[in-house]
Amino acid sequence: MPEPHDHPPLATEAPPDCPRCQKPLPLCICDSVTPLESRLGLLILQHPQEQDRALGTARLAALHFKNAVVKVGLSWPSLAKALGRPVADPARWAILYLGSAKAAELDPESEVVAVTRKGEVADNQHAILKSIEGVILLDGTWSQAKALWWRNPWMLKCQRVILGPRQPSRYGRLRREPRRDGLSTIEAAGMLMAALERRPEIATALDASFERMLARYREVEKEHPELTPRPKARKPDWRSRKRRV
Repeated sequence: MPEPHDHPPLATEAPPDCPRCQKPLPLCICDSVTPLESRLGLLILQHPQEQDRALGTARLAALHFKNAVVKVGLSWPSLAKALGRPVADPARWAILYLGSAKAAELDPESEVVAVTRKGEVADNQHAILKSIEGVILLDGTWSQAKALWWRNPWMLKCQRVILGPRQPSRYGRLRREPRRDGLSTIEAAGMLMAALERRPEIATALDASFERMLARYREVEKEHPELTPRPKARKPDWRSRKRRV
């Protein structure tokens, strides 16, 4: 029997979330981010079931650009509705394509390759990439990103591009990507925006923030593992399995 003045231990309250990156405050590194001026717009469409707050990077990526927009949902009537402002020509917006084509196979010398609807190298690469006015990234697992693609037919009007990263994602063992050339949203944003604007310092800034985020995650993981659940391994898409058969 407990003594009359004994009280049960108080439950530990979860720390509040940062209103900007929406991570638990112990994982937040927003105070180290300085927004960059950029010629290009950035639109990140996040699947509503993307629940990896601890290791997710969509909102952190957007914080680096003054003209970035993050929208959570499944479908929008048009690029203009998703972006929240008029768009003169959706074809001048580059969308990171999810197909099986690989930049290393199509153009080993380029980190960003514009492709056709058939997944082939588009003609006039320099002219196409130079004319791009904005970048669209789909944030979520492979299946979630594919769902966003199929639910938004207006994406077919956008210019498809693929990336050819020289190194695998910095996630390493924290979160395995389904393909070796798979990158986090912040890595993809940095690589694509830097290449299109010809400003390598953009990629340097975003990669540095990602490294700080991962370092903070590892620090918090030791003291508060409840805030840093490890996500399940991401399954490769059916095309990858088919190629290995």
